[in-house]
Amino acid sequence: MLKAIFCAVSIFLLPVAAFAENNVLTVLYTGAVRGELEPCGCSPENLSGGLARLSGFISVNSEKLSPYLLVDAGNSLGDDSIQGRLKSDALLKSFPLIGYDAAALSKEKVPSDTLKSFRKYGVKSVGDVPGGKRSIKAGKGRFALNISSDKTASRKGMLNVLLTDRPLSELGQVGDWDIVVTSSGEVLEEPVTSGRALVVSGYPRGQKLGVLTLSLDENGRVSGFSHQWQALGNDVKEDPKVREIINEYDKKVAGLVKDEDMPQTGLSPYLGAESCQECHRSYHEGWKTTRHSQAFGTLERVGKPRDPECVACHSTGYGEDGGFYSISATPELAGVQCESCHGPGREHTKDFRSMRPVTESVCLKCHTEERSPNFEFNRYIEGIGHY
Repeated sequence: MLKAIFCAVSIFLLPVAAFAENNVLTVLYTGAVRGELEPCGCSPENLSGGLARLSGFISVNSEKLSPYLLVDAGNSLGDDSIQGRLKSDALLKSFPLIGYDAAALSKEKVPSDTLKSFRKYGVKSVGDVPGGKRSIKAGKGRFALNISSDKTASRKGMLNVLLTDRPLSELGQVGDWDIVVTSSGEVLEEPVTSGRALVVSGYPRGQKLGVLTLSLDENGRVSGFSHQWQALGNDVKEDPKVREIINEYDKKVAGLVKDEDMPQTGLSPYLGAESCQECHRSYHEGWKTTRHSQAFGTLERVGKPRDPECVACHSTGYGEDGGFYSISATPELAGVQCESCHGPGREHTKDFRSMRPVTESVCLKCHTEERSPNFEFNRYIEGIGHY
């Protein structure tokens, strides 16, 4: 039967004697990063996370954390798209620099082009990928650890760490394991016990680093623990080497969007906000005072003006015939304009009844739970200024 227990002692307040006796081990863990190389930054609530900050935090605090084990439980690569594969390559290139002792990877969830990156970057992986191992042995302090993604691969006389993508409800018996780290995407604010095992779950999209500090007895068994989530906000100094990898990724993504490849669709159904103001000047003036009007500028400031995942919600009609393509090709459609919410306006000039009403479903295309966790339709719509 699963039972939640939690100890609120900070890892940095453990008695000095515990360190002197060398019976403390810190397990740093991630999982379910899902290709999130750095925080989106669209909302104050999701400004935490990022590989460069993760690496920077560990580097600065390595002495306080030592001895420590750093593992990733899986589900951390990008999806099987061109941009997703670029994310996976950047993530795998970063892992050895960050110092991961092991990462769980499954061939079934890895794009074929990405498989080549494991050996190329020397990622220490457990799983059924080329170069992956059934188990990885690691020595931390005076203790020997066995790390695996194979539930049947525990070893006697070692501290056993299982990396899995199974949620709590599907874990089953894990009695032979001391620590279980899942990448199911569920948030476990506190560790959960199953038999002798402590079960933790990587924080979704890498927004926080899990810090599980173990007290071990003379036989290497867990006799006590403390746990905390380490936020990775902008107060954490980034690792410049990992930042360089992310900047390189941004350049590759920008290279995917070439003006000469812009589809030629004839007369665009989109007119742009400047055309709207001819009849709706007061609404246009109000719109210019909102964050919607400045949405594309935020991408330019962070170096992502050609990132498809970002541009889609910071421009008008992106991905649609005649919609925004790039700031150089379609500057008149930059930002979240009238037609982002009301639909293309050309038909509206012929039939004034053709504009679509703005409902919550329209807003939720961009104001998702992940990107805008505190979105409230009625409160947000008041800020638009013409309702």
